[in-house]
Amino acid sequence: MSHHIEDLLSEWQAAPYDDWVLAVITRVQGSAYRKAGAMMLFHPLGKSIGLVSGGCLEADLKRHAQRAIQYDTAIQVIYDAGDETDVSYQLGCGGIVELMLFPLTRENHYLELPLLAEYLNAGKPVFYELVLPTQDTGSSELVAKVVSTAKKHYPKGGFTEATLVTRAPKKGESEHRLVIPCRTRFHLAIFGGGLDAQPVTKMAQQLGWRVTVIDERTSYARQYDFPDAQIIKQKSTQLTDTVLSRFDAAIVMQHNLDLDAKALQVLSLTTIDFVALLGPPHRRDKVLGKAGVTIQDFHGVFSAPAGLALGGELPESIALSILAQCHGVLHQAELTSLDRVMT
Repeated sequence: MSHHIEDLLSEWQAAPYDDWVLAVITRVQGSAYRKAGAMMLFHPLGKSIGLVSGGCLEADLKRHAQRAIQYDTAIQVIYDAGDETDVSYQLGCGGIVELMLFPLTRENHYLELPLLAEYLNAGKPVFYELVLPTQDTGSSELVAKVVSTAKKHYPKGGFTEATLVTRAPKKGESEHRLVIPCRTRFHLAIFGGGLDAQPVTKMAQQLGWRVTVIDERTSYARQYDFPDAQIIKQKSTQLTDTVLSRFDAAIVMQHNLDLDAKALQVLSLTTIDFVALLGPPHRRDKVLGKAGVTIQDFHGVFSAPAGLALGGELPESIALSILAQCHGVLHQAELTSLDRVMT
């Protein structure tokens, strides 16, 4: 299981009426494993779902979650990794992480997690608003709201990451809300159901992505080779606009010039953010020629040869190189080493 919000909600929905506690990072100063808006869930019997650190804080948070359940109140927890006098963790990352723990109860409508799950399951991105209470606020007073991104609720452009917003609901009062953008998991289309598509599928699913494998050939893309992926046994040219509009990225790896050309013809007419074609430059030119399209015809990034030059020739290495590039594009990241980013 990945730690995507949809996976957290899916596990929670197996027993939603138990005394769960929602833990949310509300603020980060300096370096930390995860950013503000990261969430996890704690069950009263000790089970936890998700991560808000590299695994170093979760055991202690479990203790605080039990306290939140016992006293039926919100609890704020602050971890200062830069405090050298605190020998409890010795994290060494130097950051300050502030979290809030919220008991989920019928009285507070389970902080609208059912509605959040409903939107995400329908493929609709939303903003999840949490009113940040004072320490020891009773669970019945906790408030959350799910806001569709289609509504003109925020300034133009909205928020791309969790943002603290201060409002004045009444004169002389101030209210702090953590606004967390929540989007559905990325959806990857793989044109080609051969052996080398299997590690691509598995890695993408471990990232929390949804995967659809498309291959019209009868001996390819068999369900037992791609157990958790959607399989489409249709020609590329038969895919409807509705189906194509669901994809954020596509990898063309059918090892057939004609089939790859037809796939590129279709993909060139979409607004998909990342399209990759397997094979060397001379093959790319042949496929583009057969398709009657150019690199400029693609809306997003067109990668051919697909992937980054990471080395290695096995299917797993190729899958890693393609997905690393795809991941960077989807997250709008620059290909920069972390030592340059974090200094």
